[in-house]
Amino acid sequence: MTTKIKFPVRINHYLAIHNYASRREADVLIAKGLVKINGKKASLGDKVFEGDKVEVKNSQKLKDNKYYVYYKPKEIITHSPQGSEKSIKEVAGFPKDFFPVGRLDKDSQGIIIMTNDGRITGKLLDPDSGHEKEYRVKVNKDISHLFVKLMTSGIKLEDFKTKPAIVKKIDERIFDIVLTEGKKHQIRRMCAALGYQVRDLKRIRIMNVKIGNLKRGQKRELQGAELNDFLKKLGLEK
Repeated sequence: MTTKIKFPVRINHYLAIHNYASRREADVLIAKGLVKINGKKASLGDKVFEGDKVEVKNSQKLKDNKYYVYYKPKEIITHSPQGSEKSIKEVAGFPKDFFPVGRLDKDSQGIIIMTNDGRITGKLLDPDSGHEKEYRVKVNKDISHLFVKLMTSGIKLEDFKTKPAIVKKIDERIFDIVLTEGKKHQIRRMCAALGYQVRDLKRIRIMNVKIGNLKRGQKRELQGAELNDFLKKLGLEK
């Protein structure tokens, strides 16, 4: 996906758009004097205008980027745990510089991407990107034909109408849903609007990456063709 740049743009954002580094990593390159705009060393906060020539000296990656698929159990927090709550980083043994991309609420389980590559966050979570996320959902009563139809076509909630989704009934009270957006508690709110309560919610796929045979609390490194396809869909390279 090609990102259209609205000039002028801050130099760290420009470098992030062109996949040199995340914004924070770009600031390191700039501070080290490795970035030039029109032949002059860039400073933090400089802006790039349309037609400017940007050069990055020794633009090899600042670190070895790694990507993991983690099966988040229920009760584990993705970001900012409170009180006795535990976060993924506390229970899963990831290095200090790794972070979860996006969120999965405390009462939900399933796949989340863990990485030290700051480039992918904006590209994966961009609401206009159309990247698919698939969930398996169990509700409190039998699923009707009307329920499937309305969930598929979009539901008017208090503050927005959901985009069309792909919905497949798996069992009398279980369905799969594929979303291309990720509003807070969206699936739970959609079900509630139709008089249903969610009993279990598990994310089973992000784009081409599936949870597979992972058990709760397990992780696996994302690599090979699966990783290449994932990054390619985000417009990135390893």
